[in-house]
Amino acid sequence: MTETLNPSRTALLTIDLQNDFLHPEGAYGRAGQTAESITALPARVRPVVDALRAREGTFVSAQFTLVPGPGGEPLIAPHLKKLRPFLGKGDFAPGAFGHSLVDALVPADYVVEKVAYSAFYQTRLEYILRALGIDTLIIGGIVTNGGVASTVRDAHLRNIHTILLSDGCAAFRQEVHEATLVSLGSVTDVMTCAQAVEMLS
Repeated sequence: MTETLNPSRTALLTIDLQNDFLHPEGAYGRAGQTAESITALPARVRPVVDALRAREGTFVSAQFTLVPGPGGEPLIAPHLKKLRPFLGKGDFAPGAFGHSLVDALVPADYVVEKVAYSAFYQTRLEYILRALGIDTLIIGGIVTNGGVASTVRDAHLRNIHTILLSDGCAAFRQEVHEATLVSLGSVTDVMTCAQAVEMLS
């Protein structure tokens, strides 16, 4: 199906490539929660953004969001609070530095706030895609086995063709990343960022 890809009906969708995950002064950076494979992603994905834009494609950034609750404390799921006890006031808050897309990828054509793993869950993403006539998503971001996998599977359920960037996504453990790529192979095309750039050019 990639042989008949129409760039103007294609969007690059990045998952959670934002300062609170990647910047040293973000929530995860301050807590020492990072991996080289994750920090390398913006530079790998940027050429795909440029190649798609040159062909009149669209770039959508889905950004994890913790909605501030009473007293500014984030409305955070119990399982996430247990996994990431360092998350607190101001982290992943809309409009804050940490919530923003990393500088290397700014600006996105559309930004979608997401509150769970999938970029489709209770967001405006599907509305934007349908309104623009987009039928193919090129997907990258973090983490491969979390937000990326959930979004790929949700796109599949909606009959949206997907292309997963094998080196444009990452997890905190390489073996988890690789296993997820294998498991997703039944519902998505998989290629490297360089292959995606070549395809678009």
